[in-house]
Amino acid sequence: MNANHKKIIIIGSGPSGYTAAIYSSRASLSPLLISGPLTGGQLTTTTEVDNYPGFENGIMGPDLMIEMQNQAKRFGTEFLTETVSEVDFSSKPYKVITNNQTFTTDALIISTGANPRLLGLNEEKELMGYGVSTCATCDGAFFRESIITVVGGGDSACEEALFLTRFGKKVYLIHRRDSLRASKIMQEKVFANDKIEVIWDSSLKSINGSKEKGVNSIEILNLKTKETKAIETEAVFIAIGHTPNTQVFKDKLELDENGYIITKADCTKTSVEGVFACGDVKDHVYRQAITAAGSGCMAAIDAERYLELN
Repeated sequence: MNANHKKIIIIGSGPSGYTAAIYSSRASLSPLLISGPLTGGQLTTTTEVDNYPGFENGIMGPDLMIEMQNQAKRFGTEFLTETVSEVDFSSKPYKVITNNQTFTTDALIISTGANPRLLGLNEEKELMGYGVSTCATCDGAFFRESIITVVGGGDSACEEALFLTRFGKKVYLIHRRDSLRASKIMQEKVFANDKIEVIWDSSLKSINGSKEKGVNSIEILNLKTKETKAIETEAVFIAIGHTPNTQVFKDKLELDENGYIITKADCTKTSVEGVFACGDVKDHVYRQAITAAGSGCMAAIDAERYLELN
């Protein structure tokens, strides 16, 4: 048998990819996990994770990913840190092509995730996890009785702002235009909440703070008057959408209008037989580590059953 042929290949890591690897390696399927350049996914860029079950006192995101990787490694998962540049589903076994080599596989699990869109400010990356976040559900509880800022104007931004009112004493919602893009019912909820103040026609110009002390203020630019002003705030949540990492699968798999992989009801099967998707690359609703891990388990079980029948 060709050494570059695998029963299962997993593209992507993170909670979904690692969980798929744990389950498929425990089933003696000897998976190869191709992680790409960011081994461990988005959680490696976060700090404390307080909402993953089993860690009473929380755990740092990178540490959680190392634990998962080591667990998958213990059961025999093979790891490769190359980037997949092309896939070929035209004939079986399927081909997975990296920058350096070509593999064939009987089943493929995709867990390439989605990246939050950012504004492009240097401070976003510098202070990510230190007062800057892209996930209110993940980090909102760290900012009780704080002044919180949300950037965006769609449903996601409004949902984040409303959720954050549970913790913050005040929530600013900064939007570039003079009307929100969110659904009417979501707008009504925002306008009816006394804790939320919408700042119209404005963009975030800079974020002030440090890793040691966190965020203390922001500077915003009014796009109509060109005036700038400083606002005190202890947290900035960027809520301008996500981009799923599906460029390689365009025209190869069925994707939705936003580029997320479409899976069949109640399973992780994609539009191509023997190809499965899990985690944030297919989930634009929950986007949590625990739901990603759950779908990784589902994908491994779906793939195992597929291999038994084929």
